[in-house]
Amino acid sequence: MFFTETKLKGAFIIDLEPRKDDRGSFARTFCQREFEDRGLKPDIVQASIAINRRKGTLRGMHFQYKPAAETKIVRCTRGAILDIIVDLRPESPTYLDHVAVELTADNMRSLYVPERFAHGYQVLQDNTDASYQMSELYTPSAEGGLPYDDERLGLDWPLPVTVISARDRSFQPLAEIEGKLRRRMLPEPSEAGAAPAEDACVSI
Repeated sequence: MFFTETKLKGAFIIDLEPRKDDRGSFARTFCQREFEDRGLKPDIVQASIAINRRKGTLRGMHFQYKPAAETKIVRCTRGAILDIIVDLRPESPTYLDHVAVELTADNMRSLYVPERFAHGYQVLQDNTDASYQMSELYTPSAEGGLPYDDERLGLDWPLPVTVISARDRSFQPLAEIEGKLRRRMLPEPSEAGAAPAEDACVSI
């Protein structure tokens, strides 16, 4: 695998290194040692898949607060998405900055999303599937979100939004929750453990 760090420290684009022969190709998609060698969190405790029927569908912008803050590895297994992540680490020089990456079934690219980042994507083709590998169990009491069209974030989505969940439409703008968000996103190195999961699955 090839790891390319984005302008947001700790967030990586991961490209595969397929081995090809007459049968087709074979590629490793995850290796604990390769993640550890780069100081990334290799734990995977839950995996999910999102099936999107309509082009223009938007999911986001989602995150989990501590102590259930999670890393994600996101990949598009059918079709194409534009994936956007936003740095919510108050101590970071790139706080509120974002990166957009096109993930497609053809490019087989994935995105490693660190803890304390908001994540969302827009579907670029009908019948698109996205897979997620997460380092924490979904914890409803720790979940949070920001509007996909929040002016403070300045996210540029390529298509008109055709489908979005009622929950994602209901997120409060950053201007109303930033104080709380900054306090809850501050690093606490002494903090250990994670909140118990209240549910084993989530609609992303």
